[in-house]
Amino acid sequence: MKVRFLGTGTSQGIPVIACECKVCKSLDFRDKRLRTSIQIEVDGLSIVIDTGPDFRQQMLSAHITQLDAVLFTHEHKDHTAGLDDIRAYNFKDDRDMPVYAMERVANKIRQVFDYIFAEHKYPGIPRVVLHSIENAPFYINQTQIIPIEVMHYKLPVFGFRIEDFTYITDAKTVAEKEIEKIRGSKILVVNALRKEEHLSHFNLEQALDFIHKIKPQKAFLTHLSHNMGLHKKVSAELPDNVFIAYDGLEINC
Repeated sequence: MKVRFLGTGTSQGIPVIACECKVCKSLDFRDKRLRTSIQIEVDGLSIVIDTGPDFRQQMLSAHITQLDAVLFTHEHKDHTAGLDDIRAYNFKDDRDMPVYAMERVANKIRQVFDYIFAEHKYPGIPRVVLHSIENAPFYINQTQIIPIEVMHYKLPVFGFRIEDFTYITDAKTVAEKEIEKIRGSKILVVNALRKEEHLSHFNLEQALDFIHKIKPQKAFLTHLSHNMGLHKKVSAELPDNVFIAYDGLEINC
């Protein structure tokens, strides 16, 4: 299984519009962060988790010509706004795109992208098959996907485990029964917004505590804001098995 980080930034991305801070002005390519998303290649499938507003740019930059399914963690625009651009894959493969989301998120997608689901469709719009999923394992072909419910303040959000890889974003708290689903993961990706406390996201200390509890072989931090600090400097402060993800990073699981 191969995982490609398409975006590792929070909702504003980095650089932030009109910001003059040292992170936003950094010349290190690892400090340039599009909105959070990953692509997973497993069992011959190409799966993307979240299609944020940078989705088109991410697909072009990563030269992703195959897309078999989309998973959504939750309905916030920095995770869903780019859904319209899946139509390029509709045109290429002449098939509808399978999309998986919890029922609340599926309903929101139907509302926001109402033209996709209209009875009388305008020519050229995206073609989507929307699957409502519950907090229980499901399959895409032969690949098992295990949803993991985390809390984004008071909003339930899905992380996902595939084989020994677990991906969690926008988490602030995780119930013990959900943690049990994660245990044994060799690779863990988890959000870490900044060093200071935040209402709805892990800060760096909380993310490291969570990683220590899970004890993966390797962990990667994502969904970072410019307030975290420079990639090079923060990386030097981390445990040996913890790394800051960056846009374009590829890992084998």
